[in-house]
Amino acid sequence: MEKILIIEDDIDIAAIERDYLEIDHFEVEIVTDGKEGLKKALVGGFDLILLDLMLPGMDGFTICRKLRESLDIPILMVTARREDIDKIRGLGLGADDYIEKPFSPSVLVARVKSHLSQYARLKKTGQTVPTQISIGNIRINTGTHRVYVDDREVELKNKEYELLLFLILNVDMVFNAETLYERIWGMEAMGDNATVAVHINRLREKIEAEPKNPRYIQTVWGAGYRFKA
Repeated sequence: MEKILIIEDDIDIAAIERDYLEIDHFEVEIVTDGKEGLKKALVGGFDLILLDLMLPGMDGFTICRKLRESLDIPILMVTARREDIDKIRGLGLGADDYIEKPFSPSVLVARVKSHLSQYARLKKTGQTVPTQISIGNIRINTGTHRVYVDDREVELKNKEYELLLFLILNVDMVFNAETLYERIWGMEAMGDNATVAVHINRLREKIEAEPKNPRYIQTVWGAGYRFKA
C-alpha cells in the first residue's frame, strides 16, 4: 500500500484529503506543523507528499527545499494563493506540481495517482529506448537515469528528466505546453502552463551553457518548445 503524507494545518481540509485517499486504498498520515512535517517526511518512507504552503513552524517553501536535498519522491504543493509568483517559486524549489484551493477531492486523488504512476514508470528499467543517447555535449544513460553535460553529471529531478528525455526522443518536433503537461504529468493541462514553463527554465539552467540564449531547448514563439539537434 502506497503511503501519502499530508502536511496541512487546516485539519478539515486534511481530513477530506485523507478520507478520499483512504477510499482509494492509500495509507495516509497527517501532520499539521511545518517542522514536524519535515521530520516525518524525512523518516517516514512515504511515496508522495501533499504540502501546504502556509504552515506554522516552517513554511511549505522551506520544507520543499529541504526535502529535495535528500528525497526524490513526488511533492505536490497545495496553495490558496493564485499569484503565479508563488506557484513558480514552489516549482523552482523542486515541487512536481501544485493544486489550488478550493479543489475537487476527486481531482486531488487523480493527480496523486497520476504522479505516483509516472514516478513508478520512471523508476522502471528495461525501457524501450536506447541505453545511451548523445546529442551535442549532452549524454543520457536511460538505464540509470543519469544525465551528463560535457561528461559532468547534472542532477535532474523526476519531471526534469522525463521532460528532457521526451524532448530528445522527439528531437526538432515542437510541442505546446498543454501537450507536454499531458505527456509528462499524465493529466489534462486545464489551461495552466506555469508548471511546464518552470521546468523548462530549470532544465535550461542545468544543461545549457547560456540559459537565456539556449542552444538545445528552444522556445518557438506562439507554438511551444522543441529540442534542437
